[in-house]
Amino acid sequence: MIGYAPTRGATVVDVSQTQSYVRAGELLRALAAPVRIAIVTELAANGERHVHELVERLRVAQPLVSQHLRVLRAAGVVRAERHGREIAYSLVDEHVAHIVADAVTHAAEQRP
Repeated sequence: MIGYAPTRGATVVDVSQTQSYVRAGELLRALAAPVRIAIVTELAANGERHVHELVERLRVAQPLVSQHLRVLRAAGVVRAERHGREIAYSLVDEHVAHIVADAVTHAAEQRP
């Protein structure tokens, strides 16, 4: 822990990594909604998608999908690219896809 006086055998955290921990926490908060996890999973599996495609696939209302995409975009998880009148969303990189896939797999293993 940061600012924690370690006891015998405890691991000491390098305080120089504090900013990385803060950013990691922000990323995990951005992913902390089932719809956002589903969006990341869909983009990882099928690549670039328009909002209407995500709405159809996830069976969630368009305003809700758009709201979650704004959160993911602000967190740097997805990028948006205008294609005519529509905006296509894709993952910024594969790291987040791996985090989400591992979290989903872990959760499935924890529940009978």
